[in-house]
Amino acid sequence: MKNIVVLGAGRSSASLIQYLLENSKVQNWKITVGDYDLSAAEQKVEGFDNATAILFDVKDENNRASIIKDSDLVISMVPAMFHPLIAQDCVQFGKHLVTASYVSDEMKALDQEAKDKGILLLNECGLDPGIDHMSAMKVIDSIREKGYVLKTFETFTGGLLAPTQDPNPWEYKFTWNPRNVVLAGQGTVQFLQEGKYKFIPYHNLFKRSELINIPGHGYFEGYANRDSLKYLDVYGLRGINTLYRGTLRRPGFCSAWDIFVQVGATEDSYQMENVSEMTHRDFINSFLSYNPNDSVELKLAHYLNLNLEGPEMLRLKWLSIFSEELVGLDEGTPAQILEHILKKKWTLNADDKDMIVMWHKFEYEAHEKLETLYATIITTGNNAEETAMAKTVGLPLAIAAKNILNGKIASTGVQVPIVKEIYTPILEELKQLGIEIQEDALV
Repeated sequence: MKNIVVLGAGRSSASLIQYLLENSKVQNWKITVGDYDLSAAEQKVEGFDNATAILFDVKDENNRASIIKDSDLVISMVPAMFHPLIAQDCVQFGKHLVTASYVSDEMKALDQEAKDKGILLLNECGLDPGIDHMSAMKVIDSIREKGYVLKTFETFTGGLLAPTQDPNPWEYKFTWNPRNVVLAGQGTVQFLQEGKYKFIPYHNLFKRSELINIPGHGYFEGYANRDSLKYLDVYGLRGINTLYRGTLRRPGFCSAWDIFVQVGATEDSYQMENVSEMTHRDFINSFLSYNPNDSVELKLAHYLNLNLEGPEMLRLKWLSIFSEELVGLDEGTPAQILEHILKKKWTLNADDKDMIVMWHKFEYEAHEKLETLYATIITTGNNAEETAMAKTVGLPLAIAAKNILNGKIASTGVQVPIVKEIYTPILEELKQLGIEIQEDALV
């Protein structure tokens, strides 16, 4: 009996663990779920006699090592900063590892040792990164096999609210790690456009959005996501004219979010003072100039040249940014305080449904003509627990784990899912599970 260990039992792991449990008897698996919150792990495995919940502390070296040593494959759902610790133990004990996070430099450094041990450290196998890689490479490989030349590849993904009647002017709530949302865009943002290298500093990122129309689903707003240039080599795209990766939101989101960026509310490098007595209004006012005669709203509007009755101010008012409600923290950085305020309005209600939207655009040269192909994935969640985000992050990880243990993936070392032996069976099974790519045909 193979032992699959899932480390991390948060909301995003729900579909992953459910898939493993439902397939465990047929596949002859034992499922072990570990979390710092034992009750969270226990809830995930309740009712399955071949599953065990355990207390897991990623910082406890002995606890971590003993759990990984007894596994056959580890799926890490802990925060990305801890993946290298888990990966080091997996290499030491010769265990496969699957994660949904970006490959870090620390992870890359384990490549040769993992190959020597004959094990696979598969990263970026969730949604974005993950399904975006797999669905893109499927089309890119098809273009190459036809002898065509890819000229442009643009890709956008967003975790959003499904269309609803609720009056939420942002059309957004947290469906993933809220901290990552608040800090989004603070890394290197660079891409290739019409043969020119482009860079966007953080303070301009949310001013540089573009509208994208997806037939049948309406308009979305896209902004650049991290470092697109590293995928020139990952995807084998040296010589391409345009390579751009982005994030999707609903129209109007970016201009409103840019307010937080411009005033400094997403800063995470220092602790604010007097947080325990701070109201929402105090928080936003702390970034504005002193003027005893003007309201906070007027000072903010004047500072950023906003219409007091415009859509950006409407969105801030809906979030209760100007209210006298206490923040509810004893300490925190601006980003931590902003996250706490946003959670009050942006946490999913029990019957809320989220939606994943992924959109690829390919331009390729065929028979001396420039052709365009679009590929789209739209997936909607069932409720606040069975979310589209949890499905699209967790199911690729679970399917990959199954294929690794069944010997269908021979790759070793540090990998991402860009080769056919990895992405083809995952995409085929995702289609059976209702997550399907709608793509145009090649000419």
